[in-house]
Amino acid sequence: MIRRLEFVRPGTLRHVEVPAPELREDGDAIVRPVASTTCDLDRAVIAGLTPFEGPFALGHEAVAEVLEVGDGVRGLRPGQLVVVPWHICCGTCAACADGRTANCERVPRHAMYGLPLGGDFGGLFSDAVRVPWAEHALVPLPAGVSARAAASASDNLTDAYRSVASGLRAAPGAEVLVMGGTGSIGVYAVAFAKALGAAAVVYVDPYEPAAVELARGLGAEILDEPPRARDFRVTVDASGRPAGLRAALDATGPSGHCHSVGIYFADVALPLFPMYMNGVTFSTGRPDVLPGIPDVLDLLAAGTVDPAPVFSDIVGYDDAPAALAAGLRKPLVVRDGH
Repeated sequence: MIRRLEFVRPGTLRHVEVPAPELREDGDAIVRPVASTTCDLDRAVIAGLTPFEGPFALGHEAVAEVLEVGDGVRGLRPGQLVVVPWHICCGTCAACADGRTANCERVPRHAMYGLPLGGDFGGLFSDAVRVPWAEHALVPLPAGVSARAAASASDNLTDAYRSVASGLRAAPGAEVLVMGGTGSIGVYAVAFAKALGAAAVVYVDPYEPAAVELARGLGAEILDEPPRARDFRVTVDASGRPAGLRAALDATGPSGHCHSVGIYFADVALPLFPMYMNGVTFSTGRPDVLPGIPDVLDLLAAGTVDPAPVFSDIVGYDDAPAALAAGLRKPLVVRDGH
């Protein structure tokens, strides 16, 4: 038997004992999370701000230790540390080969760890989980990168990288606007924008004072609202609020790109006419993190980006139910030795 952490209802989490996962296919691996953290979505789930009803296993951001691998797995060994992407993917179907790993064709639609979508694949605060297609799905941790530093690479950290990387590739050295408000991902976006050569990064966040101070420490220009007379080629909506999304879109200049990492559970109006007139492109969606994780780990290994200051608290797995239920901004849950 193992323990898994379950979301029961808003403000209530619990450890429950369940049968230990077993290898089912030759390509499977069993892994033990050693450094897990909450996605900004988890925080909303725990607060009762989403339509997801418990009980279900929680958690989809973690670095894990490989415990066991199937006979068909090459390149992974017991004891190795790996990043576990939030989505379930085979790595070889047409969608995965095209980099669209969040929409793998060989699993039920929306399949993931930590939410009851597309089946029950367990959660990454559990003592162990089964990973299908492990050789393709798991990303080994490079030398010099700690499990703690890479804990959020499964989702938020890599999503933040993607939110600015494509825009800065199209417009090198552009100024970047980040609308924050969900906790961590906006701050990560600031860090990656600076690392990828943005001329300036403006951060606006009326909701999370701690995140504002983190962004300030990273060299962002802190404003109460986006400047009206300043166009941005790259904007990021990490607010999770319609007003923040609208502000990001309004600030996106001609031929600019706005990416939203926010999750909206109801329809939101978009300023389509000015977007049309300015040739603004807009993107959103569950992030295809697997292709981007190696780039993120390279930046961590080089010391160019340091996620550590973003974690609000460090707690043990035994204390996770109470700690996460308290609504901590970005807790890091670790096992001894990691």
